[in-house]
Amino acid sequence: MSKRLVILLSFALSVCCYGADIRYCTKVHQPKQVKTLRIRYADRLEGHKDLHPERPYLVLKNGIVDGSEADNQLEISFDELSHSTKQYSYTVTHLNSDWTESGIISTDYLRGFTTSDIIDYEPSLNTSVDYTHYSFIFPNNDMQLTASGNYVIRIYEDGDMDKQVAWACFSVVEPAVKIQMAVTAQTDIEYNGRYQQLEITIQTPNVHLSGNSANIGDNYWIVVRQNGRMDNEVVRPTPSYIESNKLKYVHCKDLIFEGGNEYHRFDAFSTYIAGENINRIIYDAGEYHAPLYADRLQPRAPYMNEPDANGQFVVNAERTLNSIEYEAEYMWVHWTLPTDKPLFDGAIYIGGDIFYNQFDSQNRMLYDTDNKCYYLTSLVKQGGYDYQYWQLPKGSKKASLLNTEGSHWETRNEYSIYVYYRPFGERYDRLVGLYTSSSE
Repeated sequence: MSKRLVILLSFALSVCCYGADIRYCTKVHQPKQVKTLRIRYADRLEGHKDLHPERPYLVLKNGIVDGSEADNQLEISFDELSHSTKQYSYTVTHLNSDWTESGIISTDYLRGFTTSDIIDYEPSLNTSVDYTHYSFIFPNNDMQLTASGNYVIRIYEDGDMDKQVAWACFSVVEPAVKIQMAVTAQTDIEYNGRYQQLEITIQTPNVHLSGNSANIGDNYWIVVRQNGRMDNEVVRPTPSYIESNKLKYVHCKDLIFEGGNEYHRFDAFSTYIAGENINRIIYDAGEYHAPLYADRLQPRAPYMNEPDANGQFVVNAERTLNSIEYEAEYMWVHWTLPTDKPLFDGAIYIGGDIFYNQFDSQNRMLYDTDNKCYYLTSLVKQGGYDYQYWQLPKGSKKASLLNTEGSHWETRNEYSIYVYYRPFGERYDRLVGLYTSSSE
């Protein structure tokens, strides 16, 4: 074998390994050009039902998700900040429970075509910032799914997979287990303080469980998320008890979460009236600005019961004649967080679905030494948004609210439990249960 061929094979192998190691999440790759990526149920598109946000998933029925039911179909949409029509396409890929590529071939999970073009788009109408709204429904006549698990839809430009603009992640569940969850403030590390502990029971009515916890964990395991976050999710905690058809997680220290605090929110529904938590609306040099009222660090403040959407957002705008999708304005939203000195043991980020619960330059706050405050400015589509101030400690991938928002056992949080099953000889992680509930 020639030296050149060896080099080429090594390069190809490294590319494959790199792709296999990517952990996918819903995000935008060109945040200065592409905005407001959303994944919604298709039946939420009529009337004002979209004003009730949720994190959607699909259900595998009779071995397929064919898109024949609007309540079991997704609408994926985003805006591109110009009136120049772009050629966007998408492809769907099956993922493992850790959101890396499963490696199974498309015929094992997909019926129909492997790629499709986005043909539904509408330029913005009478807006100060030009944009084009793109959307598509999935699954559809061209693509149907035949396997449960996690998925990523990769959206790319000009038919070139190297020009990916966004990822949209979601799950498909084949309901085969029953899930019960309780949230208690009496944790194994603290009594009615800053934390919440989950107690979970998984019933497997059609499968007899035997063996020790470690062996069962090779076939059945759970992943738990709080408010849609990936940074603090709990992966594969060991069951406390195993019965003939039950897995029980009781007094499991891995299932202790910071209670955190209720989300802040602002409502930028109007370009004329300052909505909730907005100081004023400014129109300057052809653009709208919405400075928010200054927040404050509140690590030791008492808990205040405030309604929130657990980090989610909705697009909403008054005085639209046709559709808020292409008539809503984009506004520069300004956050300020006064503090006499910066927190030197970690960076501060704006957390929530508004920034896809990620940590990057788009939502990292900077510190102004002259005005003694953290600040951030971002271009945001009109609507109602939840947000929090997250501190990401140095060297950590898990954010904390202890030094910013405070943490309380009373806080209402949304917990999602994913149950995966991979029996011996199976080639991918099946999602056999998905349960979401509030800690109320």
